[in-house]
Amino acid sequence: MGEVLKDKVAIVTGGASGIGRAAAALFAREGANVVVADYEPTGGQDTVKMIQGEGGEAFFVETDVSRPVDVERMVNETVKTYGRVDILFNNAGVGETAKATEASLEHWERVLAINLRGVFLGCKYAIPEMIRNGGGSIINNASILAEVGFSEATAYAASKHGIAGLTQTIAIDYAAQGIRANTVCPGFIRTPMVMKGLDEETRGYIAGLHPLGRMGEPEEVAEAVLFLASDRSSFVTGTCLFVDGGYTAR
Repeated sequence: MGEVLKDKVAIVTGGASGIGRAAAALFAREGANVVVADYEPTGGQDTVKMIQGEGGEAFFVETDVSRPVDVERMVNETVKTYGRVDILFNNAGVGETAKATEASLEHWERVLAINLRGVFLGCKYAIPEMIRNGGGSIINNASILAEVGFSEATAYAASKHGIAGLTQTIAIDYAAQGIRANTVCPGFIRTPMVMKGLDEETRGYIAGLHPLGRMGEPEEVAEAVLFLASDRSSFVTGTCLFVDGGYTAR
């Protein structure tokens, strides 16, 4: 076990699979006590079991990040169990797509509620606890679509651009309290959400959009999140770290 996050307390939303699971596991390997939050209890509990099986410390909180009562409870249970919050990785999100003229209002509101409101709520309830303990690190999972557009990603791109602006504002507002806030902006990553329903031809097309010629792995994003969560990035705040195989360099 490493010591990069020794004795830190970290919350990871969307921790049931993909990037969230990879980050939760890496945080635990580096010494953190990890709270795995997700609306999907089976996957969330599986992440906790994986961490515990490797000798780490974790527990699961069933959480719908779009619901204020759930997010407040997530933070309260973290403090009740571990006494503090040092790291918040707002990772939960959905990738539903539709063109503007074809998207229903329900689609728009669902994507924004989970992807953007969820990040806002996580910050709203975790920041006071971080201030009580002298600071902390917030990492918000945005996307390459915080920088560029993509066909039919109307609500998704809007939510990710919103995350970038929200994160920069939080970085400014709470710097004096010792809180850093950054976004990680992945390209197309081989997660269940991204890979679902893609045939081999489409997978090859998406891989080719990245100059490195492939899609990324969840563990590669987790390494970037670990950097932003740790004191290794102590002079980094208000920025977006692109983990995109060169996608945005095209």
